[in-house]
Amino acid sequence: MTDQSSPITPPPELVRQWSDIKPMENAVVQNWVKIATRAAQWGADQELEACCHVIETQYGSGSRLRAARRPKPPRLKEQALAAVAELEGFKGVDTIRLALEALPND
Repeated sequence: MTDQSSPITPPPELVRQWSDIKPMENAVVQNWVKIATRAAQWGADQELEACCHVIETQYGSGSRLRAARRPKPPRLKEQALAAVAELEGFKGVDTIRLALEALPND
């Protein structure tokens, strides 16, 4: 469930240091990683909401900050169009691109 490539996920060495249990089984380490990741995400979300509240109080909206700090991943259609762009020059790419562009944006 945790994404080891996410910047919010603490490295396993740090989790081992925090847990202060030696030696540990891999399952225990993975549990600590999940707990530490969720705790870090919760703290980051609290900080973001506090910042957005200040901005909303002073400027009326914190939605741009929230969108910048918690961007939504690209939709499948956007990902497919980006992949097709890398195939430029191959036979049939234009047809695939036109078909993708004709799909709804949901």
